[in-house]
Amino acid sequence: MWEGLGVQVLLVCVGVVLCSHAHLPQDHAHRRRLSLHRHRERGKEGQVLHRSKRGWVWNQFFVIEEYTGPDPVLVGRLHSDVDSGDGNIKYILSGEGAGTIFVIDDKTGNIHATKTLDREEQAQYTLTAQAVARDTNKPLEPPSEFIVKVQDINDNPPEFLHGPYYARVPEMSNVGTSVMQVTATDADDPTYGNSARLVYSILQGQPYFSVEPQTGIIRTALPNMDREARQEYDVVIQAKDMGGHMGGLSGTTEVKITLTDVNDNPPKFPQSVYAMSVSEDKVPGEEVGRLKAKDPDLGENGLVTYRLIEGDGKGVFEIDTDSETREGIIKLKKPVDFETKRAYTLTVEASNVHVDPRFLAWGPYKDTATVKVMVEDADEPPNFTAASYDFEVEENAPDGTVVGRVHAKDTDVANSPIRYMIPRYTDLEQFFSIGPEDGIIRTTRPLDRETQGWHNISVSATEISGHHQDAKVRVNIKVKDVNDNAPEFATQNEVLVCENVPSGKLIETVSAVDKDEMAHRQHFRFSLPPEVANNQNFSLKDNRDSTASIYVIRKGFSRVTQDIYLLPIEINDSGSPPMSSTNTLTIRICSCDSKDTILSCNVEPFILPAGLSTGALIAILACIVILLAIVVLFVALRRQKKEPLIVFEEEDIRENIITYDDEGGGEEDTEAFDIATLQNPDGANGFLPRKDIKPELQYPLRPGLRPAANSVDVDDFIKTRVSDADNDPTAPPYDSIQIYGYEGRGSVAGSLSSLESVTTDSDLDYDYLQSWGPRFKKLADLYGTKDSADDNS
Repeated sequence: MWEGLGVQVLLVCVGVVLCSHAHLPQDHAHRRRLSLHRHRERGKEGQVLHRSKRGWVWNQFFVIEEYTGPDPVLVGRLHSDVDSGDGNIKYILSGEGAGTIFVIDDKTGNIHATKTLDREEQAQYTLTAQAVARDTNKPLEPPSEFIVKVQDINDNPPEFLHGPYYARVPEMSNVGTSVMQVTATDADDPTYGNSARLVYSILQGQPYFSVEPQTGIIRTALPNMDREARQEYDVVIQAKDMGGHMGGLSGTTEVKITLTDVNDNPPKFPQSVYAMSVSEDKVPGEEVGRLKAKDPDLGENGLVTYRLIEGDGKGVFEIDTDSETREGIIKLKKPVDFETKRAYTLTVEASNVHVDPRFLAWGPYKDTATVKVMVEDADEPPNFTAASYDFEVEENAPDGTVVGRVHAKDTDVANSPIRYMIPRYTDLEQFFSIGPEDGIIRTTRPLDRETQGWHNISVSATEISGHHQDAKVRVNIKVKDVNDNAPEFATQNEVLVCENVPSGKLIETVSAVDKDEMAHRQHFRFSLPPEVANNQNFSLKDNRDSTASIYVIRKGFSRVTQDIYLLPIEINDSGSPPMSSTNTLTIRICSCDSKDTILSCNVEPFILPAGLSTGALIAILACIVILLAIVVLFVALRRQKKEPLIVFEEEDIRENIITYDDEGGGEEDTEAFDIATLQNPDGANGFLPRKDIKPELQYPLRPGLRPAANSVDVDDFIKTRVSDADNDPTAPPYDSIQIYGYEGRGSVAGSLSSLESVTTDSDLDYDYLQSWGPRFKKLADLYGTKDSADDNS
């Protein structure tokens, strides 16, 4: 196959060469014209100009891509007219791919392609050829540029660069509805042959879809494709080059087509009759039951709304739509009574919210169902004949006065008897009582309207048998007013009158109030009691509008003679029965200036009391009290003694530092402290209690650390005491000095603290002091050294 291609290349090259020679006469004529033109110029200038003859045979060269033969492909041959074939001419090639892809025989001018070429990588190469002298490399001809074009072959299949594809088309679309367009690309040369001429076809997806061969547009091929029957389709599209003829290359892609929903299905109840029940004790608004009409459409196309269209329970029940579950919820609109009506019938209609006008002919988009609701009997509480009761009773009515009667009955079939009672929390002071069987409310004591005008209580009715259901009702009791309170002054202010007040002047207008309710057109009447009706100082005038005016009868008053006058006034309320009272009006005489401006209303003493004012005396007494308190506090602080932190149950001189001025009498001196305590360490086993803290735990001393009763090892005893003090949680948190005067039992050494021991002659051996440890090293050195010195002497 490749050999045939090589021959074809050679033939093409030969044809190119012949074409080039066919143009040579015109070129020679042109050159002859140039030569003549130059000859005439020589006549003008007197110079000889040689015409440069171009001897190249060249044109475009072609080489087929993807050649894989054993020998390099001959692209073409370059030849110059100056080449006589004696080998003195050398051909040089430069440009794109020269020396790597294209090589030239410098003697013959043959150009070969040494590598396989791919047109899709580079379609053409621009090269430059030149003939030079072999010995001097001097150019014999100007360089000539030519092009080597890579001839395409069908070596690239079509490709869908954007696959796989996803498309959507509404269900029930007409035949030929465009779904989408797919496009494939071919890397081959579209200007050469049919290598890049593509034809589309469908390999998978018939008979539902089709594709246009030239454009790649996918269209529906079947009518009334239903999404509810099948929603997705997998379509395979093929693109083939060479115009779809045999031998062409092809590529495929997948297209996933989804049918989108339209409202083409009406709602449908799964059953025509639904049975529900409701208890008679349910309150309005409670749910009775649910029903659902199925609509296979999606989204808004599947939205369903419900309504009651007929039935004897249309006014008793209502229906709502649940937006999430798309159910119809039947609720109680009014209370139902088993004893009155035991069954209801409803007709429910379900319809689509959004209807597509294109599919109206497929309607109607609604459905109906019958709902039968049965009322269930419940043990209901008693029912009062009224929602609330309002009664009235006169105040001060005697005990047992009937206020009113409440009545309740059991609405159940059993009709149980009722027992009444007043919950105590509604009548804390127990003003009322009720008959447990007849429901009659009575007073338990006289009521006072002025104290409490209304009494709001509750009455409870309970079934005697059954489940003892109970019900409560509000009872409002108004206390009617009785005229049982006498009127009195509205205010109790004093009336101030100048000493020089003229006769007949109005000095005050009094009014009255009454705790009782005032009837229409009822007013107070004012008058002076008979005993003061003829007084010579003041008079009273009833204004007949529940007020009275007080006038001065005489002219002038004297505060020195009398500064206060008490005027009794009788007030009558004109009620039924009438109530009256006598109130006293206080009139004070004051000193005024010429303009009747009050200056003073107190009696002026003739002699002012000597001494300090009350405020000054109080300040002096307060200072004295503060000084006494400071003195007492200072004395108390001086007398206070500082108590030690540790409470000693017995005097223990080992826990104290005792300072005294005498020099002591040695071992014979026992007055300073108790030597017996020091001489018996076995008895000091208890802890010293702390006063500043209270220990939570008492840790006993470890018996293993206590020295034996007859032990004379003072060093161990001291270590034990130190260890006990370190581990004692109740020990004081401060340093203390421990003084031990114990000399041991039966010690042959006698007293260790005697100052005369060093000068006393004794034959005792003190070498055992060496074994008492470092604490007694000083004593051992003193006594042991002396003995050793005596022995040496």
